[in-house]
Amino acid sequence: MATVEFRKLVKRYGAVEVVHGIDLAIADGEFIVLVGPSGCGKSTSLRMLAGLEDITSGEIRIDGRVVNEVEPRDRDIAMVFQDYALYPHMSVYENMAFSLQYRKVAKREIDRRVREAADVLGLEPYLKRRPKQLSGGQRQRVAMGRAIVRNPQVFLFDEPLSNLDAKLRGSMRVEMKKLHQRLGVTTVYVTHDQVEAMTLADRVVVMNGGHIEQIGTPDEVYHAPASLFVAGFIGAPTMNLIPATADEGRLRLGQSGEVVPLPPGRSGTGDLVFGLRPEDVEVAQGEPAPAGRIDVPALVEVVEPLGADTLVFTTVAGHAVAARVRPEIRPMPGETLKLRFNLERTHLFDAATGRAIGAPPAHGTARA
Repeated sequence: MATVEFRKLVKRYGAVEVVHGIDLAIADGEFIVLVGPSGCGKSTSLRMLAGLEDITSGEIRIDGRVVNEVEPRDRDIAMVFQDYALYPHMSVYENMAFSLQYRKVAKREIDRRVREAADVLGLEPYLKRRPKQLSGGQRQRVAMGRAIVRNPQVFLFDEPLSNLDAKLRGSMRVEMKKLHQRLGVTTVYVTHDQVEAMTLADRVVVMNGGHIEQIGTPDEVYHAPASLFVAGFIGAPTMNLIPATADEGRLRLGQSGEVVPLPPGRSGTGDLVFGLRPEDVEVAQGEPAPAGRIDVPALVEVVEPLGADTLVFTTVAGHAVAARVRPEIRPMPGETLKLRFNLERTHLFDAATGRAIGAPPAHGTARA
């Protein structure tokens, strides 16, 4: 196992800079997920770590050693790709053993490592099969097994689950979490799927436009987003964001919308953005709003029953607002109702810079 560091890491293609001097320190045994939209620089950063892309400037260190000029095969890393990259003419056993044979590891040791990895991944019944005889999930396990047998210092994963269906992605996330808990190898994982990021990571690195927007635990990036981008990217549905104007301790939502008090202990002036997670929005049931809550009129647009709860998509002050409510609440599209905002869980952002203002709301249960 090993630490990994990015120091002022830059990547340019000609005159176009796609990674802008990022800094990142990954602890020994940590599971780090780089997440962001397509083109944000996450895969390019991973490929520079793997040695598959040249570094324009800055440093990459693995266990304290600068590896900028080190060949990929000499970095003691193992990478799992999106498309599995298995040899179709080889059996599962041969695919997993190939890199060890290339390094002239003794046959007995190769057999031990392959069978141990197969046991960990549940691949023992498939060792004689070829990739075309396997399901997508089984092929992904073979790709992971090929990485495991090398006993690397660092595992690299480049969107390894994106080709799987939704159910299989869910089960593979569980398997990958269990695998990391068992092996404890430093892992850097790239995905555009924020659900994968939140469920797998010890820490999440949210990237946007070649920059790092925020580094934090899944709880931190969810409950205390550092910017409008993070607030709008993390979460499903994402945070409700409404332009607002602050003046004399009040917020006016939208250009001519509802007036609400500034959250307790918060301050701000001028153009802001008011943010609230869907689980911090309720449908008012008629009783007066308690302290720390306020009711605002809303027009119901779409209702999505999900079994365990219901998503209600509405318009408030001319802007979309989603509420995650109890499953038995089923308003009708076109209906006007009142939504209850939990002001104690409000987020405020500077409209000009997009950065969060003031202390984030306390974590914990959203509803009273």
